[in-house]
Amino acid sequence: MTILVAGAGGQLGRELVLRGAALGVVGLDHGQWDVSDPAATARIVAEYRPRVVINAAAHTAVDKAEGEPERALAVNRDGVRNLAWACAAQGAALLHLSTCYVFDGAKGAPYTEDDAPHPLNVYGRSKWEGERLLPALLPRHLTLRVSWVFGAQGGNFVRTMLRLAGEGRPLRVVADQTGTPTHAGDIARALLRLAARIQDGEALPWGTYHYPGGPATTWHGFAQAIMARARDTGLLDTAPPVATIGSGDYPAAARRPRYSVLDGTRGREVLGLEPADWRAGLQEVLSAWKDAA
Repeated sequence: MTILVAGAGGQLGRELVLRGAALGVVGLDHGQWDVSDPAATARIVAEYRPRVVINAAAHTAVDKAEGEPERALAVNRDGVRNLAWACAAQGAALLHLSTCYVFDGAKGAPYTEDDAPHPLNVYGRSKWEGERLLPALLPRHLTLRVSWVFGAQGGNFVRTMLRLAGEGRPLRVVADQTGTPTHAGDIARALLRLAARIQDGEALPWGTYHYPGGPATTWHGFAQAIMARARDTGLLDTAPPVATIGSGDYPAAARRPRYSVLDGTRGREVLGLEPADWRAGLQEVLSAWKDAA
């Protein structure tokens, strides 16, 4: 009845392990399990014989992926193929994470699961190439596309903003990219609920779903909220100003979509996945850091 987590050292994987002990979650980090290795993946899944595998392993360094596309594809595409083969051999279901960056942002309205992916960067392409393999290799899978993930574990935008503010650095944040920040803790809770339903023998409607945070905002709006909440929580004495810049003012190796809002209607209606309010998740993260300080 094991739930086996690949990528347990990342911010989402660590949340899954912390929150999933009662469900029998076993997590392995990259040093223990490189999903890009097909033989190792087959051996590990056969050894644990899980009912459910959650794939939180990913190459998520968006800019770095531009310079090492082979590595991004090895993890985000080939790793998914290896997991699908291993799960099929053991009769396990796979819960897989993908990204809003499979879309190019040209639509200008929330993306549904019926919209055709058209990634702008290597990271988005590698994630799309991974998820598109699954239907033929492993029908018993759920892919959740998520967006702008942040949490109390690991490195992320929230931690970076607080570090810069603490160093007295001027904050200049892009205001022409719109998306839906999503708390890693909320994603972990959603995945664990789905895994528990599979363990209980429920026949879920397999396929791809969106699990966005809400409401939509820009990186600049997100940064402003971080500063205000950090001040109110006591992590900062004052909320420093956040200057507005455009994407062209922030040099980055990878192109980002200007609009990457995900529509969570299908996930809510079919799977009962209620989109999470990122503002509550942000407060949870900041309060945890304050308590640990």
